[in-house]
Amino acid sequence: MPSPSRQRCSLRVAGSADLSAVAAVPASPAYARVKRVQRYPDVWEMTWAADGRATFEYGQEIHAGEPHIIWRRIGTHDIFRQP
Repeated sequence: MPSPSRQRCSLRVAGSADLSAVAAVPASPAYARVKRVQRYPDVWEMTWAADGRATFEYGQEIHAGEPHIIWRRIGTHDIFRQP
């Protein structure tokens, strides 16, 4: 499993890109995806490593045409106890 600092680095890179691109790349590993969190309709999850997870929600646009992402939790699968 990547170290916490490596996970933060990976997330910074992923957070700077359009999140829909993570799931759309055919060559992405099976764990690279973006999807909704069950029972939380406004919360999404992003997986970038075997045990690298983040939850986020979309906020009001700040810059026209750019999604505003509010990061909620970053870490391992344990973040789903309280997404």
